[in-house]
Amino acid sequence: MTTHTTGTREDWLAARIDLLAAEKELTQRSDVLARQRQALPWVRIDKTYRFETEAGSATLADLFRGRSQLLVYHFMFGPDYKAGCPSCSSIADSFDGFAIHLANHDVTLSAVSRAPFAKLQAYRQRMGWTFPWASSSEGDFNFDFDVAFTDAQQRGGEVAYNYQRGGHAMDEATVPEPVRQFAATCGTDAATYTLDRPGMSAFVREDGMIYHTYSTYARGLDALWGMYQWLDRAPKGRNESDGPWWRRHDEYGPR
Repeated sequence: MTTHTTGTREDWLAARIDLLAAEKELTQRSDVLARQRQALPWVRIDKTYRFETEAGSATLADLFRGRSQLLVYHFMFGPDYKAGCPSCSSIADSFDGFAIHLANHDVTLSAVSRAPFAKLQAYRQRMGWTFPWASSSEGDFNFDFDVAFTDAQQRGGEVAYNYQRGGHAMDEATVPEPVRQFAATCGTDAATYTLDRPGMSAFVREDGMIYHTYSTYARGLDALWGMYQWLDRAPKGRNESDGPWWRRHDEYGPR
């Protein structure tokens, strides 16, 4: 017997209409937030960043692929990982589907990670992805955009992530068990795993200059996680009471 509230179709419709008002309010607030993002001041990028890509050595400008806007997903795949982060992998599963739409709106989507390019290529082939993925293994890009940290920063409690120093679950002295589990699936330990963090950053090219316009991290990525948008509309939601349940898409058993 169900433990959830039940009712008549009339009960459901009345509750649904109340919820609709809240959903519309959230949508309107989301529109306001989008305008606030777009109104942020642009910060000119004067530093030269280099990446390894399918086309060889590339600059940040090259990652735009001739378009005026660039969205970078900071994919957690550190130099010592043997596989990409499962959460980042789940988010990235949707990239190929909408990258073509972004490209036709003058926007290039690319992932960037610190792992050597050969590792990224092998993992991308395993996952069956085709979106651009660049290695920043030889540069400061991930460090400068606050998604990579040194051993010394971590040991000294000086990790500044998501616009604050400390306070994130991955910073705790006793690392949560899910983080340890994810680290193990990446073939590394928790201390090494947490030297890299997830995020996304936006850039624009105008009058020959590149500007950084926006970055978000941690729960700020939820809206980009296609799986969660569907689960939030499923009867039992994200169903995370037992901790993270998701796997890389080739690691699930038959369903």
